[in-house]
Amino acid sequence: MTISVFIDGAAGTTGLEIGDRLAARRDLALISLDDTQRKDTEARRQALNDADFVILCLPDDAAREAVALIDNDRTRVIDASTAFRTADGWTYGFPELEPGQANAIATAARVSNPGCYPTGFLALVRPLIRAGLIPADWVLSVNAVSGYSGGGKSMIAEFEGGGETTAFRAYAMALAHKHVPEMQKHARLAHPPLFLPAVANRYRGMVVEVALPLHAFLRRPSLAACEAMLRDVYRDSPIIRLAEGDAALVRIEDDAETDRLTIRISGNSDLGQARLTATLDNLGKGAAGAAVQSLNIMAGIEPTTGLNL
Repeated sequence: MTISVFIDGAAGTTGLEIGDRLAARRDLALISLDDTQRKDTEARRQALNDADFVILCLPDDAAREAVALIDNDRTRVIDASTAFRTADGWTYGFPELEPGQANAIATAARVSNPGCYPTGFLALVRPLIRAGLIPADWVLSVNAVSGYSGGGKSMIAEFEGGGETTAFRAYAMALAHKHVPEMQKHARLAHPPLFLPAVANRYRGMVVEVALPLHAFLRRPSLAACEAMLRDVYRDSPIIRLAEGDAALVRIEDDAETDRLTIRISGNSDLGQARLTATLDNLGKGAAGAAVQSLNIMAGIEPTTGLNL
C-alpha cells in the first residue's frame, strides 16, 4: 500500500531538501499544495488530516498551530522545528541516541527531529556519558561551525546577497542558544553545556567539537577507552561512522551533500586530553536526512531508503 506524506513548509530550505529525497520514491505519495493554498488554513487542515505522515518544516509557532489542526488519531507527525524537542509526549528522532530509540520512533505518533548542532554533540558524548566515561555532572564545552544554510532563507540571502563577506562569524555570545536545553536533556547532563556556535561562509556542512580533560575525570578514562566505546556503539550503524587513520585534518565539507555523520577521535594520551569531532551536513543528517530516516522507520521501511550515504 502506498503511504501518503504531506510536507507542510515544503518551499522552505529543509522542506525542499526533504522533497528532493522523497520525489523519486514509488512507495510514497506526496500530497502537495499549490502556491495559492500553502497559506490557506482550510487547505492545510485537509492536507494535514488526509496524510498518513506529516513532516513539519515551519517556524516553532507555526509548527504548534499545524499540530493543533490535526483532528484525527491516525496522522503521524515528524516536526523539524525546535518546538517539541524537549516536550513531553514527543519521541526524539535520533535513532542512534539510545538502545531501543529506533523502536520507540517506529511506534511513535509524534516525533521531533533533532537539531543539527545537537546531533553532532549527542553522537559524540551520549555513549560516553551512558558508559560513565564522561561524568554526567561535568560542564561540557561545545565548539561548532555550520554552513550558512542552517540559518534559513534570511541568512542565505545575507551571505549570498553580499551582505556578509566574512569567512567565519561567531554568534550566540550570551550562551543562550535555543539548542542548549535539547543538548542537556538528551545527553542527560546535570548542567547546560557551554555552546559556542559559529557560521562559515559556506552553504552547507558542519563541524562539532567537544574537548575532554580525561585526566580530570574521577575515573580518568583513557583516550583508547573512549575510542573503543564509540567504535563499539556505532559498529553496525549505516549512518554514523568512525573515521579511520589520521584525524589531523578535519574540514567542514567532509560530509556535506550526504546524510551520514563521521566521528573522529584524537588527542594526547600523555596529557590525558581528548578531542572529539563530528562532521555532518547541517541539511542532511542535521535536518532533512534525519527526518527521512525517521519517516522510514515509522513506516516500516529500510531506514536508509532515499538517503545519500
